[in-house]
Amino acid sequence: ELLQFVALATICDLIPLIGLNRAFVYEGLKILNRTTNLGLLALINEAGIRLGNITSFEIGFILGPRLNAIGRLEHAIEALRLLCTKDVTKARNLARLLNETNATRQKMTASAIEEAKLLIDVNKKVHVLSSKAWSMGIIGLIAGKISDEYYRPTIAISLGEKVSKGSARSIDGVNIVEVIRNFEDILIDVGGHPGAAGFSIETQHVEIFKSRIEKHLDNLPDLAEQTLEVDVIVETKQLTKSLVDELQKFEPFGFGNPRPIFTTDAVQISDIRTVGEGKHLKFKADNIDTIAFGMGEMVATLNNGQSVNLAYTPEIDTYNGSEKLQLKVKDIKTN
Repeated sequence: ELLQFVALATICDLIPLIGLNRAFVYEGLKILNRTTNLGLLALINEAGIRLGNITSFEIGFILGPRLNAIGRLEHAIEALRLLCTKDVTKARNLARLLNETNATRQKMTASAIEEAKLLIDVNKKVHVLSSKAWSMGIIGLIAGKISDEYYRPTIAISLGEKVSKGSARSIDGVNIVEVIRNFEDILIDVGGHPGAAGFSIETQHVEIFKSRIEKHLDNLPDLAEQTLEVDVIVETKQLTKSLVDELQKFEPFGFGNPRPIFTTDAVQISDIRTVGEGKHLKFKADNIDTIAFGMGEMVATLNNGQSVNLAYTPEIDTYNGSEKLQLKVKDIKTN
């Protein structure tokens, strides 16, 4: 029974899904998909997902964030109470609380990220951003999003009256925790690993810290653009539902065991439109349904009948009981 919690923890703490860890998650997902834990059942119901269809994706992007949000903004004890309760009503109420807290966390994070973008100097090789308005519980999310989008090491700092908290996220080639440790003389504490770190600092030292770390990383060679590694080049005629079924045997996918990325050159696109209030792009690629999350702005640069190169993962889209092949786009290169 405890394997379902091992699966949750392994995925949410970004442990590589290889070897024994993958085995734990593989078996834990079986338990989770027939769970009798009242708290998990309530959370699954509140999140709008179906028991029996839970994969590493649902854990990492739906259940995990809800369990985690309460600890970011309030106190994590409520998440523990949810998992331990034997009372159906209490489980339902706690699941609703976690769901609402996660929605609040999403709004706070989205607002903070927009504020953070206004503070960025694109000429810097590290982004050190700070605000009194940012909750300590979301600074890691801010740093991660900015680092991903701008491909620079990023530090987000929640400014306190006397003590401030910082969270850092890095890119390949920059060991961020070792970089920050160069300035331990003005830090209260620091910990982490090459890709992410956290620290405390007296607020009066934040500007000195920012100046020193910017100067330190200014000596870095020009950072390369982020590259996307693809696994195989295929033609669209090779893409079938049975191929996707074969790929499912490599589940659970996640950190350390990524979903295979395909690429196809010179596909013809049509039926171009946006969904999700303009955030996402939908079109057909050689007449196959395609979705590109977060790429809605590209609608202005693409034309029906245009030939493009696509990097994507093939998947089965289940809607209203019907199944059809869909491509989830990772990148689009115009010819």
